[in-house]
Amino acid sequence: MMSMRSIHARFAGMVLALLLCVCAAAQAQQPTDPLPSWTDGRAKSAILDFVRRVTQEGGPDFVPPPERIATFDNDGTLWAERPIYFQLAFALDEIKRLAPSRPDWADKEPYRSVVAGSIDGLVASGEKGLLDILAATHAGMTTEDFARAVSDWLASARHPEKNRPYAELVYQPQLELLAYLRANGFKTFIVSGGGIEFMRVFAESRYGIPPEQVVGSSGRVTLRTSPDGRPQLYKEAEVEFVDDGPGKPVGINRFIGRRPILAFGNSDGDLQMLQYTAAGTGPRLALILHHTDGEREWAYDRKSHIGKLDKALDEGRAKGWIIVDMKSDWTSVFPPER
Repeated sequence: MMSMRSIHARFAGMVLALLLCVCAAAQAQQPTDPLPSWTDGRAKSAILDFVRRVTQEGGPDFVPPPERIATFDNDGTLWAERPIYFQLAFALDEIKRLAPSRPDWADKEPYRSVVAGSIDGLVASGEKGLLDILAATHAGMTTEDFARAVSDWLASARHPEKNRPYAELVYQPQLELLAYLRANGFKTFIVSGGGIEFMRVFAESRYGIPPEQVVGSSGRVTLRTSPDGRPQLYKEAEVEFVDDGPGKPVGINRFIGRRPILAFGNSDGDLQMLQYTAAGTGPRLALILHHTDGEREWAYDRKSHIGKLDKALDEGRAKGWIIVDMKSDWTSVFPPER
């Protein structure tokens, strides 16, 4: 027969084990932070509160899943954009790669300067020179060949200042936000002034956004029969649609067909998308990424030649939009190096 001391000890052990199980269960039930790279503050709280409100069934701000549309600019919002837009960096590198097969470029600007590692000739040639560069690297080929060229470039090219592959210069806090929104029934879209064919190459692997949810500027594409007898889509040297500024709401209407309830941009080129989103009925969230971190990234806004943020910053502050301060609102900028 067990002594009273043994019974008490056994009972105490059972109680302790039960308490440990209860504590473990309580800890398991505690929600993990869906935005760990965002500091606790107004921006993070606004995002979490907005998602909670629009997903609360029976609540006054509930939004059905099909209407939970979130649009994001790409350059400067989902990945970096300095010292030049990454698509332009691709075009300049392509000129260098193609130069040996184009001897006619040797004494012709802006190609000569680009091959020599200078953009002086490109700057001097103005808009025409830029269009020539884009035509030489973005047209006269099948969409498949273009996608292959972009993919090869992303696999080998490195950013001149950060010395990392361009595809690694995506913003870690935005990757978390995209995943958090999708986990809560949102459909996430890219709406960017960048080339649609260019962004579709990496959007799914880097952001989890499939090609059909990418809206961007586009050139004319035609169907032709290739030399091997197959029907192929060929890229032409003719601009079809510019998805920037006032073109963004037009692109949203044309390719998405629903007004977003959340929009995220970083420059004056995103102003009309933000205005269009904020002007809808029901709950709305407009966010602007303000590049304030000159140590981890770059600090720029009103006077920048890339990603100028001036009118949108003023209007955002006046209308109470969420201005995300990169330096104070993000604990990290880029994902860890691989």
